[in-house]
Amino acid sequence: MSDAAQSTAAEVRAAAEAVKTALDRHLAAVERRSGEDDPAVYEAFNQLAAAAETYDELLYDRYDEVTPFEIPGAEDTPPYTGPEEPAAVSVLIRRDYAVVEPQRLRAHAQRIEAADDDESTEASGTVHGALGLLFGEFEPDEIASRHKEFGLEEGDSTLWVAASDEPAEPGEWLESPFEQVDPQQVVCRFDVSAVFDDDDLEDEPDPSEDEDLDPLEANRR
Repeated sequence: MSDAAQSTAAEVRAAAEAVKTALDRHLAAVERRSGEDDPAVYEAFNQLAAAAETYDELLYDRYDEVTPFEIPGAEDTPPYTGPEEPAAVSVLIRRDYAVVEPQRLRAHAQRIEAADDDESTEASGTVHGALGLLFGEFEPDEIASRHKEFGLEEGDSTLWVAASDEPAEPGEWLESPFEQVDPQQVVCRFDVSAVFDDDDLEDEPDPSEDEDLDPLEANRR
C-alpha cells in the first residue's frame, strides 16, 4: 500500500477505541441476555468481531504489527451456561515464548540490574534469572510487542473472558489460578496459533495439480 493511502495513527487509535466499545457492548448484551439464543448477544458478537478485524488491518497497515486475537466461530466453543447477569469477570491470559537468543535476553537483564544498582543478585547470569528480571521490569503487553528485542519468539497465545456470579475473595485462587475455569462460563475468547496458518495453507490449491491442464482451464479453477 502506498504512503498516500496508508492508515493514519488517528485511524488506528479510533479503531482501538471501537474495539473497546464493542467489547463493553458485548458484555452488556451477555449480562442482559434473555435466553441461550438471544439475538442481541449474537449481534454484539458480530460487531466485536468486525471491530477487531478492522483494528487488526489498520494496525498492520500503519505499524506492520498484528494483534494476538482471533475470534473463534460458534462451532469452536461450548455454549455459554454462565450467569445471565454476571457480577464479576475473570480475564485469563496465556502467552508462550521460546528463548531463541539467550545472550540477548541476559544482556537486557544486565542493563536492568545496572540501572537498579543492585550487584548482589546477579540474576542476569542465568536464563531463568534474566526472565524474572525482564517480567519484573516490563508489563506483559510491552514484552509481547518487543519480544524479538528481548531474544524471544512468540508461540501460541489465548485470552479468555469468563463470567461469574460473584467476585472471588482476596487470595482465594492465587495458589491455582487456572485450574477451575469452566469453558461454558467463557463470555468470549481470542486465540492465536501457527496452526491457523497451517490450516490456511492446506486450503490453498496445489499448483502442481494444474501442470497438465490447458492454461485457460487452469485459470478457471
